[in-house]
Amino acid sequence: MSERKKILLRLDPAVHDAISRWAGDELRSTNAQIEFLLRRALANAGRLPGDVGRMPRRGRPPKDDDGDDHAAENGGIGDEEKE
Repeated sequence: MSERKKILLRLDPAVHDAISRWAGDELRSTNAQIEFLLRRALANAGRLPGDVGRMPRRGRPPKDDDGDDHAAENGGIGDEEKE
């Protein structure tokens, strides 16, 4: 994956607050919510490039097939002794 672009974005404080609240409702960061909305607007306008990558997944990694939630990778936190 290529490095993500960084931009400075100036917003009206009321718009920022509304986006932040919306992001919280959908368990996203404000930055991820802005990117989500921009991608949706581009897609709706038929302007989303065909080679655009997927939005990065955030948060906790998915569980393995054997039910392990990667606790061993986190120093055994959450591991139960199996005897």
